[in-house]
Amino acid sequence: MKRARLLVLASAVSMLGWGAILPYQYAYAANTRGWGGLVAAAASSLFSIGALVAAPLGGRLADRFNPARVIVMAQTVAALASAFLIVAGAPVQFLAGMFFLGVGVSAAIPVQTVLVLRWIDSADRRRVFALLFTGSAIGMAIGAFTAGYLVDLKRTDGMWPAFATAAVGFLISAALIGTAGRGAPVDEVPAPEDAPAGSAGEAIRIIMKTPALRWTALITVTLALGFYAQFESGLPAYAITVLGVSERTIGTASAVNCLVIVALQMAVMRWTARRSSPSLLVVVGSIWVFSWLLLAAASFIPALAATMFVMVYGVFAVGETMYAPVLNPLTASLAPSGMVGTTLGIFAALQTGVSAAGPMLAGVALSGGHGMLFVGVHVVISLMAVIAALRLRSILSGSKASLRGGVPTTVRDSDVEDELGGRRLTQAA
Repeated sequence: MKRARLLVLASAVSMLGWGAILPYQYAYAANTRGWGGLVAAAASSLFSIGALVAAPLGGRLADRFNPARVIVMAQTVAALASAFLIVAGAPVQFLAGMFFLGVGVSAAIPVQTVLVLRWIDSADRRRVFALLFTGSAIGMAIGAFTAGYLVDLKRTDGMWPAFATAAVGFLISAALIGTAGRGAPVDEVPAPEDAPAGSAGEAIRIIMKTPALRWTALITVTLALGFYAQFESGLPAYAITVLGVSERTIGTASAVNCLVIVALQMAVMRWTARRSSPSLLVVVGSIWVFSWLLLAAASFIPALAATMFVMVYGVFAVGETMYAPVLNPLTASLAPSGMVGTTLGIFAALQTGVSAAGPMLAGVALSGGHGMLFVGVHVVISLMAVIAALRLRSILSGSKASLRGGVPTTVRDSDVEDELGGRRLTQAA
């Protein structure tokens, strides 16, 4: 478990750096540097574009080379991009820095899952994924909180502490991963000899042809759209424009979200240990639905709007404690032979893409005064996630039953992250 501890620590440290930049980069570009909202929005979009490019690439490289080295390279790119932002004195330079920051941050995400599959026994994987998620949340919260005391958005050089913190954080994280990977066998979860690593295009074709992967892709998209795409923009905008709450309340809600995750993660992991991943995703989608309905109710009770908004973030956090340790391992379990990293990269790109579209959806609805439409759309999206998870559970239960009778079970109820089992399911489908 020494490698697991180093992996969790590395994840927390890297997110500390990203958390130091994320809350302030828009205001810095738009107002502090005087480049305007268009450049600031373009910077966020280019970060997402970099992520869309890098996530599948990082996953494919993890299938072909030592995953630890891939993460070290990705985080080195992120560190260099963060350092470059300190000296970026023109809009084009800032946009380029944000693009490569997106490349470095996102290329490491699917590879981290591959490392867990390679380094951690199947019995401990859910717990490690939960710890990774908790560590990332804590790191990002500490980074944002600390940067709040260091960043001065009234000065053109006022963001350098955040950029420097990010650069150092990524470098320390890369060093920790390199240390953990030293002497680790590269092929602890080897692919069959007759299944060489394939291209992203081939993986996409297999995803489209495999019912379980198709439904998992729909779950990935709908759960991302149903919350994560609105966490940083849509939900705060709704709180201000519709509920009329203060910025301090929004900050409190974000803090409560993080605290609930930290407080409940291990307890939830014990509760979910014997339950199947698709069933847990049904629960997550249902929590998303309830949260949006609670948010709608807040608009009819102005006196309690602020309290209910904070509650919404806390309820969402309960779903997050199930979502984080389940979805990526499930995807890995269903991935084609030799394409685990590539498949994870494609799904990470899906999440990034829809998350980038979230602010646009919120902007169109809320700027037009359609708060109830904004909530209603997300209730429908979350219901789609529930339906997709129910359908996936049915498919996996059928595949499991058909493979009994002397043939190893494909997807175990409490251990769906068994990569080799997923290969059998893909072949069976």
